[in-house]
Amino acid sequence: MSDKNGRRRVVITGMGMLSPVGNSVDESWAALLAGTPGGGTITQFDPGEGFDTKIACEVKGFDPDRWLDRKESKRYDRFAQFAIAAASMGMESAGLQGVPDTTTPERFGVVWGSGIGGMDTFETQCRILVEKGPARVSPFFVPMFIPDISAGLVSIRFGLQGPNYSTVSACASSAHAIGDAARFIERGDVDIMVAGGSEAAVTPLTIAGFAAMKAMSTRNDDPAGASRPFDAGRDGFVIGEGAGCLILEDLEHAQRRGAPILGEIAGYGLSGDAFHITQPAPEGRGAQHAMRIALADAGATPDDVDYINAHGTSTPANDTTETAAIKAVMGERAYDIVVGSTKSMTGHLLGAAGAIEAVISTRVCQTGQIPPTINFSQPDETCDLEYAHGGMVEKPVRLALSNSFGFGGHNVCLAIRRFEE
Repeated sequence: MSDKNGRRRVVITGMGMLSPVGNSVDESWAALLAGTPGGGTITQFDPGEGFDTKIACEVKGFDPDRWLDRKESKRYDRFAQFAIAAASMGMESAGLQGVPDTTTPERFGVVWGSGIGGMDTFETQCRILVEKGPARVSPFFVPMFIPDISAGLVSIRFGLQGPNYSTVSACASSAHAIGDAARFIERGDVDIMVAGGSEAAVTPLTIAGFAAMKAMSTRNDDPAGASRPFDAGRDGFVIGEGAGCLILEDLEHAQRRGAPILGEIAGYGLSGDAFHITQPAPEGRGAQHAMRIALADAGATPDDVDYINAHGTSTPANDTTETAAIKAVMGERAYDIVVGSTKSMTGHLLGAAGAIEAVISTRVCQTGQIPPTINFSQPDETCDLEYAHGGMVEKPVRLALSNSFGFGGHNVCLAIRRFEE
């Protein structure tokens, strides 16, 4: 069964999520609709004197032993533990324990994104090298640290022998993973893909590095209210951690095995700013291009879009520039679209952001419920769209766009459609 462009249709048949507001899709979704903040003072290390930023949106109460045996837990960095957990949730919700008998292992693959990889492992082993010498560095250091190991571990766990790699494009990493995975299915190369991303970078060096760039909020006395996208008082992003997973599948294959169909990947747009290593291009030119490509790829127009899950990082530059880009692409329709930033609750999950926001966008299309953008107190005249600042919005959503932009000028827009036969 083909879409308007004559390609195989790519549907979503399973989802998994670990977030700072919940350890499953359902738990996270309920918290997001309720406007629950995920921020708090950092607990994974002591952000004592010297750290300008002392807050983060951490995953709470995560037990790796639920998903891994003790030996695996010790040999996997936290970001990889998150990957296994989210992928396992996704497989379970798709009715899959491994490769189904309706396909072969070679036609079931994995693309998984992470912007940083095993940062905690990296920092720990650097300290060991300096303090105890090279002979004490763990033989598991390299496979624990490298960002691509998450894709490899998911492949091994479920016996998936199709395309297998990791995308590393800063905060666009997992959105690239989902778009690339969909392309493999559209082309007919595979029947099913696990796609998503994970990040666990609440570490001293990461916090110090972003703080040195003046990119992070220093609202340390109000961690729950520090992430405030599109608010005039925003002062930087709040780092988050977690993972998101989509199981993507050829529509006809999904129907043959009686899989649940949760939504459809309708379009994928990607571009490069070619402008600056950290700052967005003026008027969001690269973001505009990615959104236009995604709409064209979906065979859609601005009139079809009802919701945009914005990149919405709560930094002064991003929120103004993204708003300008949305208005340039959508025209007057921009004022009829709900533009939300769930980062107001989850914080910014870096390379995993695109994946959990794709999960959220899929749920929005399913339910017609749009999570609020919390922590609004001061209007910004440059950010004048409908951001769901007043609480959850209920309205039918036919097509959602999910934006992800990364340092280096990487831009991705995923178009996610409510499934219809």
